[in-house]
Formats: sequence, structure tokens, C-alpha cells
Amino acid sequence: MEEKKIDDDDNEIETSLPTTTKVEPNFTAPYGNVHVSKHPVLSHKLSILRSSSTSPSSFRSVLREITFHLGYEATSSLSTRDIPITVPSVSNRTSNNTCTTAEDQHIEAMGHKIAERIALIPILRSGLGMVDSMLELVDNATVHHIGMYRTKALMPVQYYNRLPRKCDVDVAYVLDPLIATSATIISVVGILKKWGVSQIHVLSVIASKKGLSELLRHHPDVRITIGHIDEELNAETGDVMPGLGDAGDRLFGTNMVDDEEELVHPSKRKRTMSVDIV
Repeated sequence: MEEKKIDDDDNEIETSLPTTTKVEPNFTAPYGNVHVSKHPVLSHKLSILRSSSTSPSSFRSVLREITFHLGYEATSSLSTRDIPITVPSVSNRTSNNTCTTAEDQHIEAMGHKIAERIALIPILRSGLGMVDSMLELVDNATVHHIGMYRTKALMPVQYYNRLPRKCDVDVAYVLDPLIATSATIISVVGILKKWGVSQIHVLSVIASKKGLSELLRHHPDVRITIGHIDEELNAETGDVMPGLGDAGDRLFGTNMVDDEEELVHPSKRKRTMSVDIV
């Protein structure tokens, strides 16, 4: 690198040093215990996930990748306990060229194991797209499903709950790709607290600023890991802007059906549920 002074009188310095881009930390905390990813690869993947040209198969694949990244960071707060392990030795022959016994072919060492009992709580149906990648991270976790839908008044209604009668979980990770008004998440967190979970961590791809504020107002002790915060929330529809559309429909390639036709056979509906395959 060379640095060249022009004139002391001019008080100017001409330099050939390259300009650098400031690298921000992977996670910032704009709301205390909320962690927002700043990773450039995740930002790239998020744009693919948002795009209306992304097919359902690509949407599922990218959501898994994003979830793995966010889950890796979200689980960094877990603790471990020491466990004894054995490691295979490099060679099965001793220094005097004699064969070793089976016991000598392994080296005793100290390993680590996740100490907490973990549960994954996907909110049906869009939360299903985040389960597989989380199980790759914490393969000993149990999975309990909770089904929620919103009324026209944007009120959450529970229609499915597979939590066991007894809570045997230390940490629960709630999985939902999108936090809009946060009414659904607030309700699910309340259900989990009543069940007896001591630590709850919400994992989401996109959240609205207002939704995060509401979630923390009702549950200030909950930890949240997200990929991006969208500023705008449509007050009438409860949709995040720009968001990513209906995550459930995009995951499974389905279209919404008008309420008055939900009990009508698909062949008799005014609006078809078929999706053109390009």
C-alpha cells in the first residue's frame, strides 16, 4: 500500500488505499432481546424468498436454508454438559510394530452434549416449512404442533393443539415465517407459558416493527430471532408490507378460497384452486 503526500501547505493527502465496506456484526439488538440477522447471504436469500417469481419448490428450499442460519444463531444461548467419549486412534499398530488390542484403538476424551430439553413448536401451517432444518441442528428435539388461524377481525383462533399433558421441556422454539400483528404469536406464547415452559424463543424470517413491539409488550421475557424487520403494517388486512405473501400458500402451492365457498366442492367453486405449472 502506498501513501503519497502532495504538499504540507495544501494540507491534502492523496492515497491509493482501497475503499473498504464496513462489516456489521451478524446480529444487532434494536429491541433488547430481539436479534436481527445482518448476514449478507441471508439478505440475498431473503430477496429470493420474497420474490413473486419464486416457485413453491424453491420457496421451500430457501426457507429451509434461512431457517438453518437463523436457528444456528438462535441456539447459541443453549448450554452444554460434559460427557465421556472415545475417539478412534490414527493407527492400530504400536511403536514396536505390534498390533494393538481393541481397547487400545480408541482414545478417551471429553465431549459435550446440549443440556436443555428442547421442543420445536411450528404454528400450522407455514411453520411446518421450518421444522426440518431446525431438526438438523437439534436432532433430539421433540416437535409439537399448534394450529392457529385469523378471523376477519384479525383475532387468532386455535384449531389444533398437540402439546402433551405434562411439560417436560426446558426451551421451546416457536416457528413461524412471518410476524405481522403478532396476535397469533402472543396467543401461542401464552399457551406455552400456561403449559409450563420456562424459556421461549420465537424464530421468524420477517416481522413488522409494530408486531415486535406488541409481542414484547405482552411477553417481555421472550427471546426473538428474525431475519428482517419490515416497517409497514396494513392496519386493515394485518399484512406486513412488503412481507413475503401468504407463506402457507407459497409453501404448498395453494390459493386462498373465499370464506363463503369453503364448504363447497372445489369443482363447484367460482374460483379454481389449480395452479398453472410453468
